[in-house]
Amino acid sequence: MTERTVIQSISRSHVLSVMQNASVYEAACIMCKARCGSVLILDETASMIGILTERDLMTKIVAKLRNPETTLVSEIMTHNPHFVSPETTVADAVLIMQRHNFRHLPIISSGGEILGVFSIRDAMPREILEAENLAEHIDQQFTNVLG
Repeated sequence: MTERTVIQSISRSHVLSVMQNASVYEAACIMCKARCGSVLILDETASMIGILTERDLMTKIVAKLRNPETTLVSEIMTHNPHFVSPETTVADAVLIMQRHNFRHLPIISSGGEILGVFSIRDAMPREILEAENLAEHIDQQFTNVLG
């Protein structure tokens, strides 16, 4: 069986985004309405400059008692997030996410077009297990090289 790619596995093709000068409150409302765990942050040329996630809202707004109506997304977003090409396999994407401890990964074409966001929820249990096995294999090879 051929491995699925991230573009084949995303559950929705539309991309949630806000401009960098939007408030965190605006971004949170968009995320809630769409039932989505992340929103991409764009600059004035519509290029992706960051990502804002549910985790960011919890750790950088709620837990710090910051006002979401006066805090801009650009203040708390993850700048220049990791992203993958549409040809990336789900297992490779999951491996990237596990290694870096995040759950959302933008999908960007070679021409720079934003195609979607791969979420850990888009991976099947088999693909998550495959990524874990691959990570274990890589760690073992690294350990063998170091002696």
